[in-house]
Amino acid sequence: MPPSALARLRKLCLAFPEAHEVEAWGAPTFRFNNRIFAMYAHADNHHGAGHEAVWVKLDRVSQGFLLRDNPKRYFSPPYVGTSGWIGVRLDGRVNWKHVAERLRDGYDMTVTKPKRPATPRKSARARPAKPRTVSRPRASR
Repeated sequence: MPPSALARLRKLCLAFPEAHEVEAWGAPTFRFNNRIFAMYAHADNHHGAGHEAVWVKLDRVSQGFLLRDNPKRYFSPPYVGTSGWIGVRLDGRVNWKHVAERLRDGYDMTVTKPKRPATPRKSARARPAKPRTVSRPRASR
């Protein structure tokens, strides 16, 4: 019996340096530096929409090409598709070499993109104090 799609996906994703798996939203996610580059979507939940799939971080240009060239294999996943992520169906005959290439693209994007610095939250206490005006006594004549 061949390995399951999730087992093959897990093997590919965890082969990348410092990649690790975290379950989130009831599904395995694959991360570098705690930033997601791929997420498994089971066929039985709303993320998979009846298909086993993996969602992979990708740029919008590449996403457009893949969606146009092979709409039976690739799709725009809910929630993150508008940000360039691509869905890859893992049912039927899967070209695992192509899946590995997409995973490499997602991993590389995650590794090379620096984390955004945290923006400090503003609060009433953190506001700068208004400069005080000092009243001077009037000079007597």
